[in-house]
Amino acid sequence: MPGIVQLISTPIGNLGDISFRAVECMKQADVIACEDTRHSSRLLKHLGIERKELVALHDHNEGQRAGSLVERAALGERIVFLSDAGTPTISDPGYRLVNACVEASVQVEVIPGASAVITALAGSGMPTDAFYFGGFLPVKSGRRKTQVEEALSRVETSIFFESPHRLLKTLAVLAEISPERPLCVARELTKKFETYYRGTAPELLEEFSGGTVKGEITLLIQGAGKEKRKLRNE
Repeated sequence: MPGIVQLISTPIGNLGDISFRAVECMKQADVIACEDTRHSSRLLKHLGIERKELVALHDHNEGQRAGSLVERAALGERIVFLSDAGTPTISDPGYRLVNACVEASVQVEVIPGASAVITALAGSGMPTDAFYFGGFLPVKSGRRKTQVEEALSRVETSIFFESPHRLLKTLAVLAEISPERPLCVARELTKKFETYYRGTAPELLEEFSGGTVKGEITLLIQGAGKEKRKLRNE
């Protein structure tokens, strides 16, 4: 039988979000490649999946290790890849693995599941008919400001991942450039303290000014609206 490489989406917080299909694929795997073997081991133990060969596959070794995993799949093995949370390749490793499979004509299968991007968008209250996902906002202030300016000029809703340590700086930039634009900060999605904070940049700065921001953050910036889209299309 031909082998296969399966990208499995894992929970972004709540372990109950793993799918039956994902569990079955992990049980059938010959080898499970993981962004972090220690992190994935805890998930596998929770699911009662033991005695599997685990291989580390992360940003620093993916280029070298992808080839050997694809070779094993070409020989008939079932290879599963798990990122720490969410869907592999989406601001996570896996891109090089998929490309190596394509070059070697090895089948790739994606097992869908939890996504912070889609979860945040659905709960934000912002337009969902079209959106832009920009991954993590840049660390350097100049590049981050440029990304924010581009988001503000964009018609569609813009979605970014942001570090809790830099959130206040990003909100300050938004408050300076566009203090009236609606925003949403989605924090700790699917976890016990999941919260959606909605408002303008000045309002959110006041909300978070009382203490240290903690947890996983997804930032949404509402687009410029349908009127700008109409003008662009004319």
